Formats: sequence, C-alpha cells, structure tokens
Amino acid sequence: MIERTSPEALREQHAAYVFANVATYYDEPLVLVRGEGATVWDADGRSYLDAFGGILTVLLGHAHPAVTERVKAQVERLVHTSTLYVNEPMVTLSARLAEVTPGALKRSFFTNSGTEANETALLVARLYTGREAVLALRHSYHGRSALTLSAGGQGAYKAGGSLPGVYHLASPYCYRCPFGLTYPACDLRCAKDAEEVILTAAGGEVAAFIAEPFQGVGGFITPPPEYFKEVVAIVRRYGGIFFADEVQTGWGRTGRYLWGIEHWDVVPEVMTSAKGMANGFPIGWTIATEEVAAAFTKATISTFGGNPVSTAAALAVLDVVKAENLPENAERVGEALQDGLRALQDLYPAIGDVRGKGLMVGVELVHGGKRPAPDLLRRWMEAARKRGLLIGKGGLYGNVARIAPPITIGRSEAEEIVRILKAAMEDVMPYWERDA
Repeated sequence: MIERTSPEALREQHAAYVFANVATYYDEPLVLVRGEGATVWDADGRSYLDAFGGILTVLLGHAHPAVTERVKAQVERLVHTSTLYVNEPMVTLSARLAEVTPGALKRSFFTNSGTEANETALLVARLYTGREAVLALRHSYHGRSALTLSAGGQGAYKAGGSLPGVYHLASPYCYRCPFGLTYPACDLRCAKDAEEVILTAAGGEVAAFIAEPFQGVGGFITPPPEYFKEVVAIVRRYGGIFFADEVQTGWGRTGRYLWGIEHWDVVPEVMTSAKGMANGFPIGWTIATEEVAAAFTKATISTFGGNPVSTAAALAVLDVVKAENLPENAERVGEALQDGLRALQDLYPAIGDVRGKGLMVGVELVHGGKRPAPDLLRRWMEAARKRGLLIGKGGLYGNVARIAPPITIGRSEAEEIVRILKAAMEDVMPYWERDA
C-alpha cells in the first residue's frame, strides 16, 4: 500500500521546491486527489463541483469512462513512438480532424501543448506569406514560449520582454471599450483600427492575424457578431492570413458548433487546439490548409507529438462529443447558466458583466463606477470553495470569474453553480464599495 503524504506536507514541499512564481488558487492551496465527472475530491476527503475543469481542459469530466478505456487499451499496446514513426491513433485522428474542421483545413501537426501548437502556426504563417508582422489582440493569451508570450496581450505574463514583429490591436471588449464607444453605434472601431496599425506600426504588410474566438485568460471577452468578418477582411486585403486559436474554445465548449470560430462565420487558414482535445492528456495540434502547410519545407520533428496515448484519448473525446451531441448540450445548459447569473447581476451591483457562449461564461466583478474588483473575486472564490464549488479567474485586472465546467453537465449542475455563487456573493457584498 502506498503511503500518502499529508496535504500540509505537500503544500510545504510545493512552496520549497516548485518555482515560486507558479501561482495556486486560494489562501490555502487545494490538494486534489481524485475526480469523477464534474466532481473532485481533495486530500481531506471534501468534494467540490468543478466548474473550471483544469482551465477548460477536462472537457468531458474527470475519468470519463470512454476516454479511460481507450487510454488503458492503448497503454497496453504502445505508449510512445515520436513523429519519426507512424502510429495508428495519430493518423486516424488526422483524417478525422480534416473532416470536422472548417473550410479547407487538412494537414495536421501534433505537439505537446497549446503553446507549441501556436508557435508552430505562427511559424507556418510567416513561412507561407514570406512576411514577419503578426497582428494579435490586447488581453489575449497564446502560450508561454517567447513568440507566443510576445503575441499575448497581457503584461503580467511577459517575462523577458517581447520579440519584434508582433503588433497588438484593441480588443473587442465591449464592456470596457478602449475607444469609449458603445456597440453598435461604435461602427466596429476596434476592428477597423487594424488597417491603421498595419499601415503604421506594421509597415504596410502582415503575415497573420492570431485571435481566440473568445478570449480565455483575458476574461472570456466576447466580440460583437460582425467583428471577425471585418478585421479578417482587412488582414487579407494586406496579404495576411487568419489564425484561429481554439485552445480553449474548441470541441463544442462554446455551444451549437464544434469550433468557436463558427459562431462568427469566418474560415481560418490555420487553426490550433489543445486542452479539452484529449480531456486532460497532454496534446497540442496545428492544422492548416494544404497550401499553407506546404510552405513548411525544412525538416521537423516532435518527440512527444502525436503520442499514441494522447491521440487515442482525443479520438475518444471526438467520438463522445459527436455521439452525445455535446455542443447542443453546452448551448442549452450554458443558456440556463447565463440566465441564472444575469439574475444575480440584477441583485448584486458587484456583478458588472456576464458574458460568453455555451459553457464558457465570464462574470466581471466591479466596485462602483466599473472599477475592477480583484479583491471581491478573491473573496468570492474563497466563499464558493467553502461551499463546495471551484471556479477560475482571469481578465487583465484579475477581476473576472471564469466558469467553464465539463460540457457534459446538466441543468441541475448549472442551477447548483448559480445557487452556490449566490450564497457566496452574500459573503462578498459587505466589501463592495460605491464610488468614492
């Protein structure tokens, strides 16, 4: 029998031996030991409804039987090959993905994470266009390598500075419009500004525009319906291609469709994903059109890319998402969740905005005058944890609750999330401040 280390000792060892900048949630970091469906248990035996799912990664819930069985079977046969050899799960997944992705996307390359997937896509875009300039969005997050950190639009993550050749557009953040305008009277100023950025900062030409269909770490920022059509048309007019980062938004998470970008009726030349793709097993994936992929002519390899265990897990995820119509479930349950949260917004002035699609819902907390309230979010998370609910946080100011449970949950779990958050908000409101 394995002797387990106590939670207190594990927290002490984490503090002593893990990089000090590896942040954890909560005043007393949570030590998780088991998960099943939408529930996790800590080392003290307490259970929690997991409404964050490992940063939108446990798409089908913890220890989903279909994924577990497929992984077990694969582990018993073959665990590793590298891309130097062909393995069946990787090739089968590649073919399936070419069938279910938008437009003419066809050629896949597998890596270990969303960071690597996005790095690959940016490289391919520059090779295909023969240009360097990349347009990205403020408030975005695309990974933790040098180039993806440079593309990200949050200063808190930019350790080591930024690489040249990346230019940031205003985010389509309607709640905090950078131009002080209101949709739809704004005439999509945030999108149209792309042309001036290209003509000035980028020198008149562009390789690619990288964007999340809904900004994840940025606080689930949801653009106006016409935004992507407008900005992508500008980018293509100046010779660039569109790169959709679906690391957080893919696989039915945003409801109705398999891919987040399908909500905006724009087809990318390159797309990436990771996170929920394999329900927690490490994977990164870049897919491009035949023409764009062909520009990558130098030799390349990924030691762990296309790993047969991770790609077997991804095949299981795709099967379950399709068989159980989970995008439709995410839309239906997500609407109920947002309705419940908007009812809370009517009750509590600390809730400034509720936004998102499907089961990707952001709740922005504010003091009077829309001042960001990260202090209230910290208290809200602690109060929710005390009542058995885990949520995430994000936003440039750290004041947006990110609610993204497994897309397998039903209406009853959505109602439980709202019930707990309402009770937790009662603990928070005494700390709410009106305008000074």
